[in-house]
Amino acid sequence: MPFAENVQLVGYDDLDGRSGFKLAMHEVDERFYLYVAALWEPGLSIVEVTDPANPRFVRWLPGPAGTSTVQVQVADGLMVTNMEPIIPGWGDVSPTFEEGIAIWDLADPEDPQILGKWATGVGGTHRNFYAGGRYVHAAAKLPGFAGHVYAVVDIDDPEHPELVGRWWWPGQHEEGGESWSEDDAAKITSGRPLELGMHTPPLSLHAGPYVEGDRAYCAWMRAGFVILDVSTPAQPELISKLPVYPPLGSSIAMHTAVPLPERQLVVINSEALNDRCREPVNFAGIVDVSDERDPVLISLFPTPVAPEGYTAPSFCSKGGRFGPHNQHQPQRQPCLQPVGDYIYLTYFNAGLQVFDISDPYTPRIAGYYIADDPKTRRGRLPVDLVTQFEDVLVDRRGNVYVTDKNDGVSILRFQAA
Repeated sequence: MPFAENVQLVGYDDLDGRSGFKLAMHEVDERFYLYVAALWEPGLSIVEVTDPANPRFVRWLPGPAGTSTVQVQVADGLMVTNMEPIIPGWGDVSPTFEEGIAIWDLADPEDPQILGKWATGVGGTHRNFYAGGRYVHAAAKLPGFAGHVYAVVDIDDPEHPELVGRWWWPGQHEEGGESWSEDDAAKITSGRPLELGMHTPPLSLHAGPYVEGDRAYCAWMRAGFVILDVSTPAQPELISKLPVYPPLGSSIAMHTAVPLPERQLVVINSEALNDRCREPVNFAGIVDVSDERDPVLISLFPTPVAPEGYTAPSFCSKGGRFGPHNQHQPQRQPCLQPVGDYIYLTYFNAGLQVFDISDPYTPRIAGYYIADDPKTRRGRLPVDLVTQFEDVLVDRRGNVYVTDKNDGVSILRFQAA
């Protein structure tokens, strides 16, 4: 039986035997469609969740061969998916793949039609941001740069997308003759080899920017939390930065930054990378950006502990990864729940953790849902076949959708005590 507090299981979809990764939602005439990017093969699943207790699997939409397409966003009747090479160890690496973004028309939400593609020229994109309108804000690998940089792509003509702006951490532009500072070079070479094998260098934009107004809130891995002025998309400018590594975080010491503009706060977190906590401590926390030129970390979330009667004495000893990964990101979509006093955060083998931040100086755990371990393997990781919750999305009705490395989509409901 799952271990849960203030969270209950409402529904489940097996995704026709595939594993889900990132999530997006589209509402049409009060019908809700969930788009689930697959983890272990290119493509995505479409699931109608109008009745969350009885989800309807609509179809599998295959992606380009040899390509990782683990990211998806939906807004303004368009869907944006990523394309990048498969990371060694995460599938069958192919010498041929597509890279960049694909733009889809959702006039028929059950049958997306591709409108156009944008190619980065090398390496593709990872998690991107699209909240509607003219611009996709991407974490992109561009020719001449080390790692992912911030790229602004104009999709006003979706058949002919165009790169219009970019920003990078000093040292990333190798073709331009840049070199790393002494401090940054030390951050690149520190840490265990397993960490560095997945992301090189660990000074690049990982989970994409989160754009609110004319500001982009960026998670720049070991470089830290970065705020950019994007009032002129062609010329993003640095406003401020807040490093956390060392001592906090893995190679992805800064994974996500979600702003709460009405409260002048940003919720940040790292990503756990190594099994059994073999890395610097991972974290989630709150940054005060009331003075955006001097962001201040004001609190850290409490670390989840194994509940009484759990199958292991601690999450670190359980196997698989333990630590934060993805937050619910509404990205101004009316079908999704805005961020309020509760932060929904996937925590790998600790499942879904819900944090109450009504007092931002003292966050507390308000609920959790830790699923049973999967019974059959759908992908290569983790080494130990244990729960590994990946992404989370909350619709405007309060339904919570979560994915797992070796399972389908679980639909949950949180009820505050």
